[in-house]
Amino acid sequence: MNAERRRAMRDWITERLNVRVQELQERFPDVSVMTIRRDLAALEEEGAIIRTRGGARVNTQTVGMAEDIYSRREQSNVEAKRIISEKAAAFVEEKRSIFLDAGTTVMTLARRIPDQNLVLFTTAPNIAMEVMMHTQKPQVTLLGGNLSRNTLSASGRATLEYLRSINIDVAFMATSAFSPESGFTSGNPYEAELKMEVIRKSRRVIMLMTTEKADHNMPYTFAQLDDVDVLICEKRPEEALMQLAAEKGVVVL
Repeated sequence: MNAERRRAMRDWITERLNVRVQELQERFPDVSVMTIRRDLAALEEEGAIIRTRGGARVNTQTVGMAEDIYSRREQSNVEAKRIISEKAAAFVEEKRSIFLDAGTTVMTLARRIPDQNLVLFTTAPNIAMEVMMHTQKPQVTLLGGNLSRNTLSASGRATLEYLRSINIDVAFMATSAFSPESGFTSGNPYEAELKMEVIRKSRRVIMLMTTEKADHNMPYTFAQLDDVDVLICEKRPEEALMQLAAEKGVVVL
């Protein structure tokens, strides 16, 4: 529990750059001020933040690492992501509104978006730019909000408010982990909340997941298996997941 709370606290400080202890009290009401201060001390020791008088700020010396972390993720499992993107591209239909989630797996799909009449929404600036650079016809809308340096994705109140005003035909989603007990999970509470809203607004949900993410958990659940219409992996998942998908009426490709 301490590790999960500190991870959430670190993500929150990273997104906001500078916070006060009072804000952390409001964000984590179940723990005491003393516990919050101990958490901040632990995060400072890790190098994630720097404590200030009455609060904390992100350690800017480590911020530059985010791009390297994303680049390393993008270079891992390249073949698996290519296979997934080829399968997913078949679900992109002209004159539809689609949502592209953030993440390196979805980025491989963004590179395959056809140059046809589409309304495309995304919270990821790099994915929006990728589509803009190799197409001319799709209408691309980038949803604003608080930008995470770790995932290059926007989230927060402004993002949610915009999402509630639109309709999505097909959402191509990514996940950090999946288990039968916890469902699809994320390491960031704000991104999990955003993913939940995207799924709620979408007529069809297609989850892109490399099989290495199965049987793992992250702190925040944003969907269960039966919230998804199609699960796309690079290869056939283990039989337990296949059986569970069949019971839930989920197509696995």
